[in-house]
Amino acid sequence: MTATLTRPAPAPGKKKPVLARTRRREAIALVLPSLIPILVLSVAPLVVGIFLAFTDARLVRHPDYGFAGVDNFTKLVGNDLFWDSLRIGLIWTVGVTVLQLAAAMGLALLLNSGLRLQGLTRVLALVPWAMPPVVVAIMWQMIYSANGGPLNAFLGSLGLPDDINWLGDFSVALPAVIVVGVWVGMPQTTVTLLAGLQQIPAELHEAASVDGAGAWRRFTAVTWPSLRPIVTSITSLNFIWNFNSFSLVYVLTAGGPGGKTMVPVLFIYLEAFKNREIGYAAAMGLVLVVLIVLILAVYLRSQFRDDRAAGKGR
Repeated sequence: MTATLTRPAPAPGKKKPVLARTRRREAIALVLPSLIPILVLSVAPLVVGIFLAFTDARLVRHPDYGFAGVDNFTKLVGNDLFWDSLRIGLIWTVGVTVLQLAAAMGLALLLNSGLRLQGLTRVLALVPWAMPPVVVAIMWQMIYSANGGPLNAFLGSLGLPDDINWLGDFSVALPAVIVVGVWVGMPQTTVTLLAGLQQIPAELHEAASVDGAGAWRRFTAVTWPSLRPIVTSITSLNFIWNFNSFSLVYVLTAGGPGGKTMVPVLFIYLEAFKNREIGYAAAMGLVLVVLIVLILAVYLRSQFRDDRAAGKGR
């Protein structure tokens, strides 16, 4: 009679570390393709920009720069032109973001109401989003033209002044540029809000109607609370995109007239590539990054606090 040797079964606890390591490797392999571009195109330039902000680097053929400490930031404190561009940038950003949300909400509600030719209407609503910013800017330059532009011609047909220099007048240039910014960014916000509206159960609106709620009451009691997380996300993204807007304003007005549309990103661009002060421009960029982070942190914290309060109230 021969004895058979059997290998002892591994303890159950030994399989878990091996399985965990395997899953960790699989997760890293899945994340790397998207992580590498972020590191190369976003994180690395940010680190370089932070480094340059503390140097006296200039855009010359044979760069030779040294550590400047906080000299760039000290110089920036007394730069009234930069702080004025920051004020204009905040007006531009808040104006475009708020008006985009209001216009997109109205359009999304309209598209969600069961219109005829709804598919065609949605495609047409996306046209501004599909156009390159430079093309949009040139098109609106033609619309705003003081010499026979369609807008002035329309105003003239109504008996109103038809010689307004929309992009060259100190009092109307910034509002005119804000209108273009709203028109360009509205489709993306509309699509996002429309997707949120379609996720709201119809039973909620029906129940509110049975209780006698009108259209406004249904919006404030059903639609808006359901869309609050989406609104918070899209307004945060829109704020960042609008604050960093460059090509649209650059082609429309190049910061004119008299700096009335000089947004911060355009000001930094001119400082870096026209005045060749790379270190000084990097310091400006770092200030903008910190400012955007602080503003968004305050906004998101207030929104999350309101959401928690609303959740407890239910």
